[in-house]
Amino acid sequence: MPSLTRKIPHALSVVTLALLGACGGGGGGGGGGGFGFIPPASNGGDPPAAAGTTLSGTVATGAALAGAVLTVFDQTGAKVCEVTTTAEGSYSCSLPAGTKAPLVIQAVRDDLTLYSTTASTATGTANVTPLTTIVVAQLAPNGDPAKLAAAIQADAGAVTAGSIGDQVARLLAALQPLLAALDASIDPMSGEFQANGTGQDRVLDALNVSVRPDGTASNIEITVKALPAGDDSPPVSIVFRSGDATIAALPAIDAATLVQPPTPAMVQALLDRINACYALPLAQRVDSPIEADGNAYGSAANVVAPACRTLFVNDDPASFVAAGAPIGRVSSGARRSFESLFRFGPTNLKHDRGNFEYFHKNGDIALTYRWTDVLGNTDNDVFNAKIVDGALKLTGNGNTYRAFVRPQLDKKDYLKHQNLVFHSVGYAVSVDNVRDGNGNPVLSKVVATTASLPGKELVLVPKAGLNSLVLTPDGTAGSALNSAVWRMSARYLDPAQPGSPSDFDNANLFATPAYTDEELGKIADQSVWKLEFFHADGATPNVVQYVRTFSRVPTIAEAVQTPMVELTPALRAQVLAESLGSPRGIVFAAPTPSEPNNVDFSADGGLDGWTVPAGALAPTSFSVFGRAPGAGGARFSETVTVRSTARKAMVYCQPVGASDTHCVPAGNSSWQYAQGSSISTFGFTARTARQVDVRKNFEVWTVTLP
Repeated sequence: MPSLTRKIPHALSVVTLALLGACGGGGGGGGGGGFGFIPPASNGGDPPAAAGTTLSGTVATGAALAGAVLTVFDQTGAKVCEVTTTAEGSYSCSLPAGTKAPLVIQAVRDDLTLYSTTASTATGTANVTPLTTIVVAQLAPNGDPAKLAAAIQADAGAVTAGSIGDQVARLLAALQPLLAALDASIDPMSGEFQANGTGQDRVLDALNVSVRPDGTASNIEITVKALPAGDDSPPVSIVFRSGDATIAALPAIDAATLVQPPTPAMVQALLDRINACYALPLAQRVDSPIEADGNAYGSAANVVAPACRTLFVNDDPASFVAAGAPIGRVSSGARRSFESLFRFGPTNLKHDRGNFEYFHKNGDIALTYRWTDVLGNTDNDVFNAKIVDGALKLTGNGNTYRAFVRPQLDKKDYLKHQNLVFHSVGYAVSVDNVRDGNGNPVLSKVVATTASLPGKELVLVPKAGLNSLVLTPDGTAGSALNSAVWRMSARYLDPAQPGSPSDFDNANLFATPAYTDEELGKIADQSVWKLEFFHADGATPNVVQYVRTFSRVPTIAEAVQTPMVELTPALRAQVLAESLGSPRGIVFAAPTPSEPNNVDFSADGGLDGWTVPAGALAPTSFSVFGRAPGAGGARFSETVTVRSTARKAMVYCQPVGASDTHCVPAGNSSWQYAQGSSISTFGFTARTARQVDVRKNFEVWTVTLP
């Protein structure tokens, strides 16, 4: 029997350290009074703390990191303080007598972790921001901020006031063009400030920072949130590794492009207003008739609640059009924007974690946020807003078609073939397969390019039966694959396994040759992709849209460091045993009235089916993939949303048309899987605040290598 999947060592994930400069504020700039530049003591830190010393500061990414758990570790590795940051992002720790420096400070909220350090136990200021996290990465073994506390425990001289000061000086030199444009002077480690959009916090507002450990060093990127000259303007950024001897400075920055971003109060006020709209019952949000299923259909004109109408520019939902879709909900046809306003399920939907990401050319603002429904389901998403009379209003994107480009990190765990387990990284290019009134595709192809990857062209085409366009290796519809995922690099977990996963995984497009980690690490976080849409009628002019990503694709080394969901040993053994007898995976037998053919993804006895290791993102969706009965059975997939706290799931068969044979009636207008239908893959998906899709597939089919 194959061995169980090797657990990924506990480490900071690429998503944990994707540190985004949020919208929001700040206070006084490079004030003193802290302890970031105290001359080093001979033992690597100040004498032990006397009773009554206090460590305090601001935890912010621009916006306050409110509700974060902040922990302070001293030279011995002891936890000497643990507090929760205030709504303003501030904290205060009374250090116990005998606390030994150097200290490491860690602040954690959701999938974001920030770090700082100080060589003193005297009363003073120690801020925790993306910039202080860079300093900690520069000081830490292998560039991993999570390992600095252990390094100090092994050698108190690993961090001194002098070494901290040296790294701060290098960082400020790299930031000098931005500081000059803002006429700012900052002390990132110990300068007192508030998260209110001024002084030192104004600098944080203008930056997007990512720190990604890969086991050898951290890949670090600093991006300036400047107003772009055009939709295709590349980001202003620098990329370096924590071990680099020098850091190149940012290019010269035009002060006129550093537009004042929305304040944290403005972003929070928008989220509060959205929550107030969704707190209303459906019958108050819209005046459309409520159907038998409890939902409604209608258009923007049917949105009548003032709390909802005033969310949009001109206080008019009709002003909002995104990807060619106005606000509304229809019984058939293309999806509309804000369909949730017309459904009862999203009532009391909550929105939080608002984050200013970047400016569009016209000054509109891209915001990421988190939503949570009444059942505890949660996910991260994006919307655009405009500042109108000092308040943020929702606005559309002006695009004709619905299309996205998202980085993806993927691990495939082959239960029958542990030697074939592999990680892959790449981009998912999602384009709706728009159809005309006769059901024919409107688009003949879409060509995707980016200046971040000169000379590379991805071509997507429609494929019968699929609702999204798929990639094609040669640009023709005849070679269409089954996926829109471009795997730029893939690597077996077992270093002794020869060949490449592309030898047998022919459903996806693999880059040839594969990109190296060095090449992937140089791709900008905010890469701009150009999507050109070609129409099937040959007469309609092409449409061009631009998509800006929030993060680059991870490197393979970063992917390996990322903890991911795991099956419980009990369910893993159960699934493996049920799949051993069939090359297609798990095959459904004839259903019985007492045991219908559903997917009960839990261990025997209703026990948990999966676990979420420390540092891993909890999945927000669970999917099953398989084939209908027969040798040439059509492919199918079903996906359900799962709560972040869920550890088991139920999936029911959902037919997609009259000719679909993978489902059969189960009575009471429900469906079940037909005898002979098979499941080859169980998949989990989570999405980071940086809009990186993190996928883990458990494959139960039998692989035949060429």
